[in-house]
Amino acid sequence: MTTRSDVEARIEETVRASYGRLLAILASSTSDIVLAEDVLAEALARALEVWPTKGVPDNPESWLITVARNKHRDDVRSASARTSQPLTVDPEVVLAEVDPDVIPDKRLSLMFACAHPAVSANVRTALILQTILGLEAKDIGQAFLVPEATIAQRLVRAKRRIKETQIPFKIPDRREMPERLDAVLEAIYGAYSAGYPLPAGLEVHESLAGEALYLACTVAELLSGEAEAQGLAALICLSMARQVSSRDPKGAYIPLADQDTSTWDRTLIFRGEGYLAKAASLGSVGRFQLEAAIQSAHCERGRTGTTNWDAVEKLYAGLVGLSPILGAQISYGAVVMNNGRPEEALRYVESLDNEAVQRFQPYWVLRGHLFTRLGKAPQAEESFTKAISLTTDPASRTHLETLLVNLTFTA
Repeated sequence: MTTRSDVEARIEETVRASYGRLLAILASSTSDIVLAEDVLAEALARALEVWPTKGVPDNPESWLITVARNKHRDDVRSASARTSQPLTVDPEVVLAEVDPDVIPDKRLSLMFACAHPAVSANVRTALILQTILGLEAKDIGQAFLVPEATIAQRLVRAKRRIKETQIPFKIPDRREMPERLDAVLEAIYGAYSAGYPLPAGLEVHESLAGEALYLACTVAELLSGEAEAQGLAALICLSMARQVSSRDPKGAYIPLADQDTSTWDRTLIFRGEGYLAKAASLGSVGRFQLEAAIQSAHCERGRTGTTNWDAVEKLYAGLVGLSPILGAQISYGAVVMNNGRPEEALRYVESLDNEAVQRFQPYWVLRGHLFTRLGKAPQAEESFTKAISLTTDPASRTHLETLLVNLTFTA
């Protein structure tokens, strides 16, 4: 007999791999994402009841779709549904799957559908992250520095609009894809940010970051003429190449400067450099290309043994000028510090928007390092303490706690 824990693990695996595709299949005929979420949730709950005694079916996805469709059909046929609202859905309609030949991956194709121009621009990325990749409003808010309540309200309004206006969940042809590309790339990058670093014991292919890597490379292959698609694929490849080196065998965090470059993934670096070269050949510069170029400069240490901080600073200056997002600004300040100008770096980061930085963990980490270099232990202690309170990754928290203890000891 299959145990409940085995079933829970299999359900989690199925949801991680197929949630977006299953949800879109269920929503495709009605454009009602909320209804699709509800019936899929009930199908998953039913699986938890049935599979421990009858075993996990050979095709869990088909089983879940069938149960969810049956629930949908029963709801439509119910007396309450018939008397409270017009019957606009034929209960006998079989919800067709999307055409797998249009785009190599169905989850990716549905991302482009969620980026429909009729969906408000400020919610497209969040909608993709939730409906296709299964992220919660809290995780999305953390990734984009937006309050959870704001994200949740936007998602509710977007789903309501999709239902009310019957926005079609159909696959756009390739001529329409570029205009939807920004939201898709932001969603993939958001998924990567939310899933990195990998939780202890989780393989890359099982992780959200690994999913983002796969999707970014798929987009780059699909839209080979889009420089920013190439740039994002390069960025994630080059960043993920160092993933294994960011933790020691016991799971402790290892800063970039202390990593053993011989353990970096050379295959991913080579692949990332190829995407970056392709992006450069297309004649336009964008945010993801600049971020990828910065990662490439860091990866160069694996070949030369040193980091060209002057080049990294110039790249960050260009990035901040092109896309002055908070993460880039904090990183620019860190590079200025590493180039021997901590006073200048401190003036720069303290000039940033105070409200936004209050809940941004990297800001407080950088302040801690800056005050340490400037010999101001009390201010460094305050900053590291705040950073620790905002840190969710256990290994990173332990690393910061060690810095704080050493700081207190030597102060």
